[in-house]
Amino acid sequence: MVFDFLKERNIVISMAHIGAMPGSPLYDADGGMDKLVNDVISDIEKLQAGGVDAIMFGNENDRPYLLEATPESIAAMTAIVTAAKQVLTVPFGVNYLWDPTASVAIGAATGASFVREIFTGVFASDMGIWAPNCARPSRMRRNLDRGDLKLFFNINAEFAHSLDRREIGLRAKSAVFSSLADAILVSGPITGQPTDAADLRSVAEAVDGAVPVFANTGVNIDNVGDIMSVASGCIVGTHFKFDGDTWNQVDGDRVKRFMDVVNGLG
Repeated sequence: MVFDFLKERNIVISMAHIGAMPGSPLYDADGGMDKLVNDVISDIEKLQAGGVDAIMFGNENDRPYLLEATPESIAAMTAIVTAAKQVLTVPFGVNYLWDPTASVAIGAATGASFVREIFTGVFASDMGIWAPNCARPSRMRRNLDRGDLKLFFNINAEFAHSLDRREIGLRAKSAVFSSLADAILVSGPITGQPTDAADLRSVAEAVDGAVPVFANTGVNIDNVGDIMSVASGCIVGTHFKFDGDTWNQVDGDRVKRFMDVVNGLG
């Protein structure tokens, strides 16, 4: 494992979904920023009590998503993460959907250990043609003197279809070689839907231990054993929510039951 802040295997990174932020259509102006901070802190406390290894802040509620963050949303997310991290006892990361430069900026400013985003590739997506510029956030990381900030490359975008005809394992291997990925993440087609098992195995075999590989979506108590037999770890959001609904708050009992299974894995 290339990260000194995480264990070697069976890593569980949990999502701390921030509510819709100022400027987005679903923003709760009556609750305001105080509600956003209080809700995410409540989720963090339950996630940590359940024993997750790390937490990642994400703005999943800012639908429809932007490919380029607005100044007000960057400011809001930075403020929320800064306030909420005071209760953290585990490492944390950030992900501004779907802007890798904004994600690195927020991560650098808040002291995050890692950032997740779509850094490479070209996709046809719900947001239009999606073609990130990996060099820009990578150089920002260097210019901000945050070489320790790990970049987690989501290699197959949710809500999108890759226009790259190379098979997914080759795309992952290429991202490590050409774009300096610190980890590779494999996703299902939509938030909460499982990663294709063949894709996950193909990526793990192609990368061949050069960097960690994580299942990024759809991990649950029933499939986590199979996933951990292939991947270094997983990122869990939807399964930890009440009734397994992405938009609900975290259910502490679901977290504990899941972590009991993970902790029993070899």
